[in-house]
Amino acid sequence: MDSKAVSWLNGFMGVAIFAGSLPATRVAVLGMDPFFLTGARAVVAALLASVWLLLGRVTRPQRSDLLSLAVVGFGVVLGFPLLTALALQYITSAHSIVYVALLPLCTALFGVVLAGERHKPVFWLCSVLGCLLVMSYAAQQGLEAVWQGDLYMLAAVVVCGMGYAEGGRLSRRQGGWQVICWALVLSLPLMFLMMIWFWPASFDTVTLSAWLGFGYVSVFSMFLGFVFWYRGLAQGGIAAVGQLQLLQPFMGLALAAVLLGEAVNASMIWVTMGAALCVAGARRFAS
Repeated sequence: MDSKAVSWLNGFMGVAIFAGSLPATRVAVLGMDPFFLTGARAVVAALLASVWLLLGRVTRPQRSDLLSLAVVGFGVVLGFPLLTALALQYITSAHSIVYVALLPLCTALFGVVLAGERHKPVFWLCSVLGCLLVMSYAAQQGLEAVWQGDLYMLAAVVVCGMGYAEGGRLSRRQGGWQVICWALVLSLPLMFLMMIWFWPASFDTVTLSAWLGFGYVSVFSMFLGFVFWYRGLAQGGIAAVGQLQLLQPFMGLALAAVLLGEAVNASMIWVTMGAALCVAGARRFAS
């Protein structure tokens, strides 16, 4: 398998794991405070990352990389998890599909700003068309808007795109799993303090489903997904592989259909095919 195919396979694995993040966060936040959830999930992931770094005997990052790791930590360890947890107090996970569709374009823009990537006009056309296609489908589902949730999700998309792009840029030198591991470890003191500060008086009201959601976002969304995702971004290009995120909403809906028995209609299939064509076009014309 050639290197480009491997990069897209890694990116696809990351997106597939991330597809369950918002539904799992929605379930977890029904029983946990968003600030406690954000801190606790990062602490669990950071402990896993520490073990991984020790077993791999990885050298410490260079001082010049600390600022980049701080950007990654702010974007994907603190910013996106906290803002989405706050948003999902007001909106459903289905509503958030509208904003997930903006992530590929946001990641591509930060790839230009932070990593110096340059792409042909056709790439940007495919990227914008893919975003509009997915957003129009989500809007047609009759989703009710709550302005607080919308603002939180918009902010979440911006900081996440920044964290994705900077992590992908740094992964070219350090490797995908090293970047997310060091970002988690460096964020650990702050996230531990957040967890302790918002520690609930009792866990009696936390349901099993909330604990399962917490487990998923801690192990898969916060750690394992980034191992594949940053490796894919580093190998295949931040903006190009980032277009795979257009498929994330439909993966989430497919999971809902399989696990929750929700219906999958014909329009979803057609829009998914259209989004896949946009991804293929972006891959073809990316630098």
